[in-house]
Amino acid sequence: MAIKTLLLSALSVLPALLFADTSSLTGTVLTGTGTPLPYAYVSVEGKAYTTQADKNGCYTLRLPDGKYTITAEMLGYLSDTKEVEISGAATADFVLKEDLINLGIVTVTGTRTPRVLSSAPVVTQVITEDDIHKLDATNLKDVLTAEMPGLEFTYSMNQQISLSMQGLGGMAILVLVDGERLAGETLDNPDFFRLNTDNIERIEIIKGAASALYGSNSVGAVINIITKTAEEGWHANVNTHFGAHGEQRHGGALGIKSGRWSSLTDVQTNSIDTYDIHDTEGDGATTVYGNRQWNFKEKLLFQADKDNLLTARAGYYFHERYYADYKNDRARDFSGSLRWQSTISAKSKLDISYTFDRYDKSNYYTQLEMDFLSYKNVQNSLRALYTVNPRAGITWIAGGDAMSDYLMSYQFEDNGSHRQLSADIFTQAEWIISKHWNIVAGLRADWLSKSGWDFSPKLAAMYTLGDLNIRAAFSHGFRAPTLKEKFMNFDMSGIFMIYGNQDLKPEQSHNLSLSAEYARSRYSITATAYYNILHNEISTLWDTSLYSNLSPGAMAYHNIEGRNLLGADITLMARYPCGIGAKVSYAYFHEFPRKGGYNLSDSRPHSLTVKVDYRRTLRNYEYDVIFSGRVLSSVNYYTYSDDYTSQDVRTHSPAYSIWKIALSQRICRAYTLLLAVDNLFNYRSKKFEYNSPVTTGTTFSATLSVDIEQIFKKQ
Repeated sequence: MAIKTLLLSALSVLPALLFADTSSLTGTVLTGTGTPLPYAYVSVEGKAYTTQADKNGCYTLRLPDGKYTITAEMLGYLSDTKEVEISGAATADFVLKEDLINLGIVTVTGTRTPRVLSSAPVVTQVITEDDIHKLDATNLKDVLTAEMPGLEFTYSMNQQISLSMQGLGGMAILVLVDGERLAGETLDNPDFFRLNTDNIERIEIIKGAASALYGSNSVGAVINIITKTAEEGWHANVNTHFGAHGEQRHGGALGIKSGRWSSLTDVQTNSIDTYDIHDTEGDGATTVYGNRQWNFKEKLLFQADKDNLLTARAGYYFHERYYADYKNDRARDFSGSLRWQSTISAKSKLDISYTFDRYDKSNYYTQLEMDFLSYKNVQNSLRALYTVNPRAGITWIAGGDAMSDYLMSYQFEDNGSHRQLSADIFTQAEWIISKHWNIVAGLRADWLSKSGWDFSPKLAAMYTLGDLNIRAAFSHGFRAPTLKEKFMNFDMSGIFMIYGNQDLKPEQSHNLSLSAEYARSRYSITATAYYNILHNEISTLWDTSLYSNLSPGAMAYHNIEGRNLLGADITLMARYPCGIGAKVSYAYFHEFPRKGGYNLSDSRPHSLTVKVDYRRTLRNYEYDVIFSGRVLSSVNYYTYSDDYTSQDVRTHSPAYSIWKIALSQRICRAYTLLLAVDNLFNYRSKKFEYNSPVTTGTTFSATLSVDIEQIFKKQ
């Protein structure tokens, strides 16, 4: 009896021991209209405590006494954060406003200063981290293909990937990572395998000329990849993916933020086997070369004090393509940067950064087990940016860049090298005149040692009336000739020579755009029309005045008169609290050759992307069913004859569409399983050509991602 009494006494004391010095935080999570929000998540910043509201929106968190930062969040709603001091029982209610189409996202690319998407004076498309995860994308190419109509990736010579967007090629589209340029290119395109998705927070896309802010190459668009930083506390993720043709992707990330320091490390490796694509007409097969990649990234932040933030980034990339039995193509990149952001006063900020980027290409001979360097591009860049708000409603920025660009290439005579120096200064002012009017004006002067000076103005205005935004802009773009285009001296497989031209002038672009956007929390429609006037375009032409021992003539770089490009984009989005959402984007394009020339662009006049999904959050389980597709019209255009002496050969690319269905499941916030069926209706090209979709028919894939810290959080 005494033992029984002692045991009961111990059991009665145990709860008090377990919860000594702890208290209960209770409350309700509501929507902006005051209705309960079932199954919203409530967590403690930097601590291993989390819970989920019940079906009535009520939650309870048991915490030790103290001060905490508590956040309530739910997919499709703006999170709500409160500072709470707990001593005994405490209450905190949260209100989450609908943001079902991401109108509250902050963007920086359009103005180089943070702006909420709905009030940005420049039309900006944002692709979020959640969008990327549900696409199960491996690199930037996969993301843009699914999200942007009017854009197409094709195969060029030697099966290299090329980008075409509404009449413009890869050199007219500037790709940035955290606002910094990338070294290296192949056939006028960046290495898209290098731009993997493992640490992307969002992608911001500005269509139209943007040289007033970003200088050379920003003729048709700027694509800025914004990378993640570590969150409070610690975060660890491992993920694996298996797809068709032996495709594998494995990765992991570790983020730690404590006190003034934070570190985010990402590692990803992926590979795919060599496979053949057979067309339905049975004319033969096209071999798609297998490859493998490694990507390593580190982002380190140090908050010296409340006014000074230091950021260091480092990256390593390795790519190998199984090109032939005796030789593989290899590429490597080493990158690093230092950035200092300082708040000088309540109205002014200073941002200084240095970036190093080295991109190499080599040939690896398998029998010799030796690597021979064939290409090296090294860029060193220094930037300073000063931002001031002299009075309410006015933001003024001024800055400058200096860059050294070194290139050694197998395409130069005797594998030689050349260097180009560049510098620029720019300024921009934004004036919010009233709640209806917002005006942006900017000017930039660029100097390049091989090309001279170029000046880029910009003027944009936005008129707001309720939920309607109307934007109009004129902007100038230019593209300076590259070192390759000026100094190339290349034997094209013993067929003919390709020569550079040191007299090349920069391409010029004058871009006019007009857009209207109507957006509320659940609906959005954006329509944009643009007209792009191009001069001095840089192109390769057959030049009979150039003779060699290979042929009576040669290909050479020249400036041509140019073209006028007309286009329109329309995007409709809708999202309902019941979980149903849809996004439809349409792009139209038409080219106007000048002086009786031919339509040389293979950009399709009509293209469409569609995404419909249904998502639901339950207790410890979320799922999202996504049905998406891409429709591209046929196109007629002209190309080179077999002997390259003329560009009047009419050709045709057929229309096609590719559809996909995916099921994303998230269990206990820790485990995410994504199952997908791509090319749902088994489309295959009748005759495979360079701009045919790279598919062998219907394929399946599976991806598992585990957020390890969620396993250890106290519920």
